[in-house]
Amino acid sequence: MSSPLVFIDGDQGTTGLQIHERLRDRTDLRLFTLPAAERKDPRRRAEAINACDIAILCLPDDAARKAVDAIVNPAVKVVDASSAHRTHPDWTYGFPEMTPGQPERIASARRVTNPGCYPTGAIGLLRPLVQAGLIPSSYPVSIHAVSGYSGRGRAGVEEHEGPGAVKAPSYLVYGLELAHKHTPEIQRHAELTQRPFFVPAYGAFRQGIVLTVPLELRLLAPGVDGAALHACLARHYDGMAHVRVSPLEESRTLKHLDPQVLNGTNDMNLSVFPNLEHGHVLLSAVFDNLGKGASGAAVQNLNLMLKHR
Repeated sequence: MSSPLVFIDGDQGTTGLQIHERLRDRTDLRLFTLPAAERKDPRRRAEAINACDIAILCLPDDAARKAVDAIVNPAVKVVDASSAHRTHPDWTYGFPEMTPGQPERIASARRVTNPGCYPTGAIGLLRPLVQAGLIPSSYPVSIHAVSGYSGRGRAGVEEHEGPGAVKAPSYLVYGLELAHKHTPEIQRHAELTQRPFFVPAYGAFRQGIVLTVPLELRLLAPGVDGAALHACLARHYDGMAHVRVSPLEESRTLKHLDPQVLNGTNDMNLSVFPNLEHGHVLLSAVFDNLGKGASGAAVQNLNLMLKHR
């Protein structure tokens, strides 16, 4: 059997470039991208996607939908890094650590939708706790996250690294209309019955994310405290290669969270910070928005799908 042919459609953006970099030295697959002169040719793109074994789409949402519509070869598998299919019931959600059996579902799927960067942290924290009944599905969830400017794609990189970088903002809160496109994805895959309150921001660093979720113990069931929440997360992620839950003792000594500490990896670190005196608990996730939040996750899903050829 020949090595699988992997086609990256849209390898000029931040996600596509990093996927290409992570895969370029692999000898167990053949990597293919279109030359610049053919990237906007619908006929050539359709030929390429139908000739590959697995396509990785790093495209705007509308373009990703059109690329999928162009597939007539039933053997072609897809990893879509856009947000076009993240709540679609016919697509498998590409977060292997989300729930037991998810790696197997991804491995056998023909259509896998890569999680968004912010949802990776939010769902990683919330889904196990909601499933275990420690957080009610109707809890009024608030999420705040700060990402590196690469989360804006090439526009963010150009603003902070191009000729006008001196004028780039050091910190920018956005999504003030409270209608960020990641919010339905978080609600669906965290199994929340109420829409979460999500406020994102960009900082003046290239990549990395700190995401936090505050909890009021008075709104949780009697007996649910920081230790119970931590124990649930620790059980859920025990033995998983790419998600680590900080011990409570370690969290008690932390004075700050660095969004860049896991840059260049496909890892995510989760922490629980309880304050029983005030009845508050803070959940946090730290990871690379271009790693576990995008390119690293796509490669992780690709590897699972390659095993099922």
